[in-house]
Amino acid sequence: MLSEEQAEVVKKQLLGHIEKSFPEERKAYAKEQVEHMSSKELEDFLAKNNLITGQDSQCVFCSIVFGDIPSHRIDENSEAIAVLEINPVSKGHSLIIPRNHGEKANIKEAEKLAKKVSGRIKSKLKPKRIDTLSTSTFGHNVINILPIYNDETMSSKRQPAQKGYLDETERLLKAKPKTSPPKTKSAKPKKSLIKKAEDAVKKFEEKLWLPQRIP
Repeated sequence: MLSEEQAEVVKKQLLGHIEKSFPEERKAYAKEQVEHMSSKELEDFLAKNNLITGQDSQCVFCSIVFGDIPSHRIDENSEAIAVLEINPVSKGHSLIIPRNHGEKANIKEAEKLAKKVSGRIKSKLKPKRIDTLSTSTFGHNVINILPIYNDETMSSKRQPAQKGYLDETERLLKAKPKTSPPKTKSAKPKKSLIKKAEDAVKKFEEKLWLPQRIP
């Protein structure tokens, strides 16, 4: 069964896709159904839509690194990438994602990139300060970069970011290209669990199954 942490990550990706891609008149219903799913209901949803793939599944952050999940990438080095959080706490909220999973992650290089991106956010967006928090989800180390303008914390309310906001923030914070992006030595994984979930959501009106809810 999915852990609560895993379920929240999957939900965020589904909600982000709904917000960006669904017609306005259908967003509210779709988002309400996803938001109210328990971990068990979410797992049933994934199984019903043939999204549970066992050994073929991949963590959401590996999927972002390999490009299976679209992201707003603002910087990178040989060992990590920096992307905008799609459900930000504040303007400029970003994630530093090591290219390698688990113990293979180069944390020092990820921290160097976090420091570089933090400096750019401070210069461009003028927050009072910037907080960083290291977490591990699906066994993947991630550094949150959180600009503080008032009294925001990592537990503050999040809202799915509109595509226009993400595009504008990416243009503001994106590093100027110097060379072509470095290639990772890892082999590209099979199609990720989250990517398959997004594919299912795209066919929402045709065959999406959701648990029945009693008003």
